[in-house]
Amino acid sequence: MPPVSVQMPADRGVLFSLRFTTFAVGTVCLPLCAFIFCIIWSLIFNFQETTATHCGVPNYLPSISAAIGGVTPQRYIWRFCIGLHSAPRLLVAISYLNFYLGGGASYWRCHINFLLNVCEILCLLLLTYISSNENHDVHQLAFVFFMIYSLGYMIVTLTIWRSNSENRPSYFWKKRLFIFNLTTFLISLMFYYRHNMYCEPGVYTLFALFEYLVVLSNMGFHMTAWWDFGNKELLVCSQDKRI
Repeated sequence: MPPVSVQMPADRGVLFSLRFTTFAVGTVCLPLCAFIFCIIWSLIFNFQETTATHCGVPNYLPSISAAIGGVTPQRYIWRFCIGLHSAPRLLVAISYLNFYLGGGASYWRCHINFLLNVCEILCLLLLTYISSNENHDVHQLAFVFFMIYSLGYMIVTLTIWRSNSENRPSYFWKKRLFIFNLTTFLISLMFYYRHNMYCEPGVYTLFALFEYLVVLSNMGFHMTAWWDFGNKELLVCSQDKRI
């Protein structure tokens, strides 16, 4: 898939210009910073509440749901950052759609990729604003669909980039981050069900650790926009020739 070049008409005044790499990576950094804050704050100030298990066995790490949904200020910080990053994420999704279509990728594959990306964002919003404490079933269902759409998006993205010889670092990292994300997700499921079946000390800690890796690798996958939009800029322009 060759890179797409967009030339702006000379009579359009540029009112605002921002490198798209800065925009895309900054968008991903919002949930990343919120995630790190929530985990660290929970460990320091809310350790007992966020690491408690239903059967009372020792646990040393909070699950993500416990760290972001049940206590404050973590809940408000997480919701603020996810809400703030969602609109730019949708803009990035639209940019990827046009980028892929302009590069000659399959029409249907591009639109399926876009739909999966949007559904992933919407499910993230849902599981963010409906915590497990408020409605466990809805929160859990939102997480399940988030993972389905997320993994589906990664798979379709890899099929689009497979034939691209122009940007090998992007495909290299996308492929490995997808494999890492899928592997850690399956391992986290194993520890989650083992904890619920046998309630062994420390098993939920391992679940939480691998859950962190799932989230971080998901963010890393989206961070590969650094290579994809390396020569692009986000422009706000005016059609008024007097500007």
